[in-house]
Amino acid sequence: MKATFRFAGKLAFVIILFSLLFSFAMFQGGFVSWFLFFGFLPIFLYHLGLLFYPIQKWEVTRELSRHVIHAGDRAAVTIRIRRTVPFPLYYCICEEVFPETLQKVGGNHERYRYLDRPDKLHVNRTIKKIIFPGFRRTIELPYVIEQVPRGTHTLEAIRIRTGDVFGMITKEHVFHTTNQLTAFPLERPVQLPEKVASYEQGAAPSRVINAKNSNVAAGIREYTPGDQFSWIDWKQTAKKNTLITKEFEQEKSTDTVVVLDACQYPGLNELAFEAAVELTMSLLGAMEKQACQAGFLSIGERTSYFPLTHDPFKRDWVNRHLTSIRPGGDISFSVKLREEMMQLTTGATIVLVTTHMDASFLDVVRQVGQRMKKLMIVYIQASSLITQREQTIIRQLHSEGICMNVLTEKELSRRMIEVTLA
Repeated sequence: MKATFRFAGKLAFVIILFSLLFSFAMFQGGFVSWFLFFGFLPIFLYHLGLLFYPIQKWEVTRELSRHVIHAGDRAAVTIRIRRTVPFPLYYCICEEVFPETLQKVGGNHERYRYLDRPDKLHVNRTIKKIIFPGFRRTIELPYVIEQVPRGTHTLEAIRIRTGDVFGMITKEHVFHTTNQLTAFPLERPVQLPEKVASYEQGAAPSRVINAKNSNVAAGIREYTPGDQFSWIDWKQTAKKNTLITKEFEQEKSTDTVVVLDACQYPGLNELAFEAAVELTMSLLGAMEKQACQAGFLSIGERTSYFPLTHDPFKRDWVNRHLTSIRPGGDISFSVKLREEMMQLTTGATIVLVTTHMDASFLDVVRQVGQRMKKLMIVYIQASSLITQREQTIIRQLHSEGICMNVLTEKELSRRMIEVTLA
């Protein structure tokens, strides 16, 4: 309705202006009066044509150079405008309407220098380009989105404005064209002190990655091609008069579960949460390279569990989950953690990544530590934002022998993150 009134008002303005000049020429007469009228006539016809020119029938599309990138990368975009009627246009302003998810910047480890000032990374991202199309039917407008943040971003609209030289007639239309840009979390190098492996008989850690352990024999069997010469049991071979080899206990990597705190709480540090997501991605990648039997548990508005295997499809599920995850839920992380730990197999190694420790966190961690084989906590927060209560919890956890890693802007701004898991 507003658009109709606006169109009627502009049409009335042009007609009234034309009527005034025509009346002046009729009543005044003379060369000057008619010269002014006929001199304005082409301008009047152009404004009338521009007023009825349907820019909403333009074909506007958007093309992305890449649809999947990593956080902090840049994405090249090309807006293409096609019009069937080459009506002459003096200017045209093209504006990309960015979603709220793109109103902040992603980047490398340098951005964590602002861990205590996360609002500094919020930006008012705008892209406006002015062109002079004239009679052209096809127009291309390239631009680049710099420092794309983590997440799935949907570009949905392009606003185009045009008008005459004098500004008497302006036209605007929003073209809805959808393109999706996915930015995976940045996987950073993580320095782990050692790979922890265990045997069924004991819990001694080992840094050796072998398919067999030649010191622990579980049984005997007949020789099969491919068995090593050192595996032959000569006593049993002499008794049975056939080659008998020892069967060894399979070495098993410690069952490790990385738990990410994705719960919402008042005063949540968005940049610290981004660091927690990146660290989780990096830890899972490092464990996968070490051939560990690991899993990923996300606790937030919804609880999701992903086994970390060498299946690329399952790895892709984890990547997509970490790409789209946002803090949510109205139940505290400590409450949910207690419930989830009761469903996990006892004896697992838990790596807990969090950005917040409430009053009940210490008691829950103690219960988890008694139930599980080993518990390691990675706490991420700006040094100036760590409260006195949280500092007390950190000291108590250290005194009780629980492995506690506190990562502040000092550690996160380095290229490689050092995490102690023992």
